[in-house]
Amino acid sequence: LQAQSDSLPAEFSVRLVNGTTSCSGTVEIFYRGEWLGLCTSWWSMMKEVKFVCRELDCGNPVAESGGPLVEDGKRRVILDRCYGNEYSIRHCDFIREPGVCIGRNYHQVTCSESVRLVDGAGLCSGRVEVKSNQSWASVCEADFDRQDAEVVCGELGCGAPAALQGGLYREGEGQTWDKEFLCKGKESLLLDCDTSDRKHNICLPGNAVGLTCSEPDDVRLVGGGSRCAGGVEWYDQGEWRTVGSEDWDVAAVVCRQLGCGSTVSVLPGDTTRGFRVDCYGSESSLRECSRTYDLLPGLTVICSESVRLVDGAGLCSGRVEVKSNQSWASVCEADFDRQDAEVVCGELGCGAPAALQGGLYGEGEGQTWDKEFQCKGKETLLLDCDTSDRENNTCLPGNAVGLTCSEPDYVRLVGGGSRCAGGVERYDQGEWRTVGAEDWDKTRTNVAAVVCRQLGCGSTVSALPGNTTRGNNIICYGSEPSLRDCYRMYDILPGLTVICSDLLVQPDISLTDSMGGVSRGHQGPEVFRDYSFTITCSTQPQYPGGSFLLTFTGSNRTQTQPAVNHSAAFLFPAADDSHQGNYRCVYENYVFSHNFSSESELLSLTITASPLPAFIIRHVVVLLILLTAITTSYLYYKPTRRQKRVNRVSSMDLYVNAMEMVSLSSRAEAGPGEERAAQGTE
Repeated sequence: LQAQSDSLPAEFSVRLVNGTTSCSGTVEIFYRGEWLGLCTSWWSMMKEVKFVCRELDCGNPVAESGGPLVEDGKRRVILDRCYGNEYSIRHCDFIREPGVCIGRNYHQVTCSESVRLVDGAGLCSGRVEVKSNQSWASVCEADFDRQDAEVVCGELGCGAPAALQGGLYREGEGQTWDKEFLCKGKESLLLDCDTSDRKHNICLPGNAVGLTCSEPDDVRLVGGGSRCAGGVEWYDQGEWRTVGSEDWDVAAVVCRQLGCGSTVSVLPGDTTRGFRVDCYGSESSLRECSRTYDLLPGLTVICSESVRLVDGAGLCSGRVEVKSNQSWASVCEADFDRQDAEVVCGELGCGAPAALQGGLYGEGEGQTWDKEFQCKGKETLLLDCDTSDRENNTCLPGNAVGLTCSEPDYVRLVGGGSRCAGGVERYDQGEWRTVGAEDWDKTRTNVAAVVCRQLGCGSTVSALPGNTTRGNNIICYGSEPSLRDCYRMYDILPGLTVICSDLLVQPDISLTDSMGGVSRGHQGPEVFRDYSFTITCSTQPQYPGGSFLLTFTGSNRTQTQPAVNHSAAFLFPAADDSHQGNYRCVYENYVFSHNFSSESELLSLTITASPLPAFIIRHVVVLLILLTAITTSYLYYKPTRRQKRVNRVSSMDLYVNAMEMVSLSSRAEAGPGEERAAQGTE
């Protein structure tokens, strides 16, 4: 037992009791004059256990387990949550009154005593430090080899050494260990190894040894036909146990820990024997995540085996890396094209490629893939594609290819008359399922923001409870690129109805005329001066009513007409130079108690001089109409002699009528003097 001093300990002091060393045992907290057991529904190696080891000046967390049940009615210190960066338990969140824990366990912790890894990305990486005379000292690279590293990795509960290098995790601020380790690799503790005096008295800057151990083999995927697919199991307290969870972040950590690429799919299993695990998604291993003993359906995960996207904003973006000889290599931009990208996006369960560029997501720290991919775009896996030797032996900095795939089409809004409005549904396990959300404005709004973003529908206008109770609860922070990056719960909540800002489809704009005065020029459509033309605005039939606003770029001149049969026509009787410019249709409608609008593309219009006067063109048009009428009459009637005479008379009437139309047209074009001259001629 750890001895209690004669004077009272400070409030929130920590000790470990009933353990085999001073750095192992059951956690107790000194609170209000007595030592109380720690009570929390959450417990994780990286967060809560880390502060215990730190406060007791021990090394890294090595093991954690739930102890015996807290006795009924016995008071405990109730811990709400720690975040892992606290120096002391005093900075964690507490329920300040000691309470009674029902159905909870004591917490037993084992920390390393004399060695630790600091400033690393997780529990199994960092700068090696050894405890010497009650203070911690870094170790010089020259005094530490792979056999020494094997002992340290084993002592900390990690896997085999993966990287060993001076300066890998910066320099320590304290002293340097003054001995050279001579481990054989089989010792249980680093301080059990033989040592010798250092050959050199000083350790130059940049030589404090950094160590990366592989993650422990305490996680596996079973029943999926591959080490990278199946139900998640965690080796805990001497047996393999099912892991239950509700989100993709746990799957991301599992895939990372197993060295299996990116997460492809996550499904609930068929068991309820899984203790609950929650991760942020950035952890190196599951033991850094939070764990509770609530039972949830087991989790089935499918990871990609040989390709992944890293350092991106979500599951469908990042730097392309390929697995080569059990390590990951970035791919040079010159060796990777759009057809290769289509295969990668498909293999990762994402949509079509949206962006492909070297340096888009930074440079990789490891090696570069030494082949050029030659996919046809239809392969299932990237490594199924043909490859060839790279033309250039080097890949210049800034050319590690980054890829952004579109999000998969497994979210939709239904029943709202638009792809951007309606009840939220998610395609899951072969069917469309209703999505529910907590009845809190912020929770609903966060989910709605992710839905609108994933669908490319702008921002959220409203998020309201739906009329169904069949929805699986989804919880988002609001910044996720897609719903599968959010937490999924198994409680059933009312469905969610979302309306996004891009509710209305983009209207169309078109140009027509009745006189042949429109032509296609190099810069777009052209209209002959003095000719009439019509600009038509139209939209798909979504909602009744609404109106069209025709805007003219560079001018305040606008025209508005109500939408009739979802369109409106704007007539211009005679084109002149003031009509040249850019036009746009804006469709406006009041729907779901909100005003919405949508703009068409720009129509650039040029006014040009006609090659012939307008009245000549009109004459030609009338004569063509006449010729068509006479030809039709001649070809499609088989008249008798009498009928022929009648037809000749009819044809003559057509001719006379046509000539009158020509005459009237000529008068309209002519001035008053010309008109009187024409009458005299007649």
